[in-house]
Amino acid sequence: MFQISTILCGFILPRLILQSFGSEVNGLVNSIVQFLSVISFLQLGVGAVIQSSLYRPLTNKDNQEISKIVASAEKFFRLLAKILLAYIIVLIFVYPIIAKQNFGFLYTATLIATISISSFAEYYFGIVYRLLLNADQRGYISINTQTITLLLNTVACFLLIKFGASIQVVKLATSLIFLIRPAVLVWYVRRHYSLNRKIKYEEEPIKQKWNGVAQHVATVVLDGTDSIVLTIFASLSAVSIYSVYVFVTKALKQLLLSMADNILSVLGELWARQELETLDKMFAWTEWVIHTGTTYLFGCATILIVPFVKVYTSGINDANYIQPLFAVLITSANALHCLKLPYHIMIKASGHYKETQSNHIVAAILNIVISILMVYRFGLIGVAIGTLTAMLYQTLWIAIYISNNLIKWPIKKIIKQFAVDIITVVIMVMMTNWVSLDSISYLSWFSMAIKTSAISIIVVVLINFMFYHDMIREFSQILKKKGRNA
Repeated sequence: MFQISTILCGFILPRLILQSFGSEVNGLVNSIVQFLSVISFLQLGVGAVIQSSLYRPLTNKDNQEISKIVASAEKFFRLLAKILLAYIIVLIFVYPIIAKQNFGFLYTATLIATISISSFAEYYFGIVYRLLLNADQRGYISINTQTITLLLNTVACFLLIKFGASIQVVKLATSLIFLIRPAVLVWYVRRHYSLNRKIKYEEEPIKQKWNGVAQHVATVVLDGTDSIVLTIFASLSAVSIYSVYVFVTKALKQLLLSMADNILSVLGELWARQELETLDKMFAWTEWVIHTGTTYLFGCATILIVPFVKVYTSGINDANYIQPLFAVLITSANALHCLKLPYHIMIKASGHYKETQSNHIVAAILNIVISILMVYRFGLIGVAIGTLTAMLYQTLWIAIYISNNLIKWPIKKIIKQFAVDIITVVIMVMMTNWVSLDSISYLSWFSMAIKTSAISIIVVVLINFMFYHDMIREFSQILKKKGRNA
């Protein structure tokens, strides 16, 4: 429900902003959001390490150790919130200078201030409790809260835009509604967990506290570099075009990320108990399900994304939104991000942060350097090449690492899985080559999407039946069993 809500709300609001305020304002909003997200750079990967540190004490019901970890985490994130406040003040004065934009200082400054409210509240109040709930396999509490606030925000913003409110008022409403999220998490944790809030500790309870730095830095760079590079070296219209395509790929990526987050806590518990045989079996399923899901979703996206953008931006003529090559590159880059998830979550579950940090540093440098070098000549395509190159390097490196160091999973199985992915996408594109838009309308696109997804699911099932017969058979038995129970 959360993913469906995210897709629907993400579909409605950007279109409203584009229609009512234009591409430059849409680009400005997305650029500011990306600049604010850079502050998460200063988390230094501690969030992932905190969650990993909680698996064992939660499994052992060790409230004393849980309290120490939560206390240490809260101390860290409150410091980060203060740094964020200082960063916002600096950004208000610096952003108008470095960004290629045509808005007045007051216009931009008030927009930055309104957008930043919810980010500050998350770091100061809610993030530690979200990590605790995720580690305890109660992430649904956070997800349900996000779903409700997302829907409330969409309704509020829709009404405000229709009544002619400024973009600053619209974004202020968003920030105030999103304050509900941390408030609910604080209430829930205080009611359901026996945490000692006055606990003292001499030894740092969060082991490897700084060893997640490289992973986190790479993640922030890979997710945030493109918009920032386009803001500084291209234009806000380019940021707007980028945001429309990334909205589609991000929605699919979040769907798979949420699945991976749920699996992470299970794999983390199995690793903590050292139940290696069960872990290997669980990982086999994780790899196959995520790869198959990614191949299907992003294969369909590769075919449908440009027709969708044609319909979505119909009537908006202040920028050229039809970018087929960029669409293929950015879809491939985000697909690779999802294909690496089985291997990445295994590293997080096992706490192997220090051992894998060099890979993340190299990936971050690759993305920054290639994006900056290529953006001058190729614009949007240049930043997409940078992201794709970094993702390809990181995915292959992590897959080889977990094969050699964590689980009994031969590299030939990983190569086979990637080969099946590539074959599947190629055949999907070939088999749907005849499908096209009859007219520039949502009805026509929806008809195209149904045909494409139906043909593609047949391709995916047939190819996986050839190469992963046992998985398909077992998966169908699970579905039949669930159907009978329902």
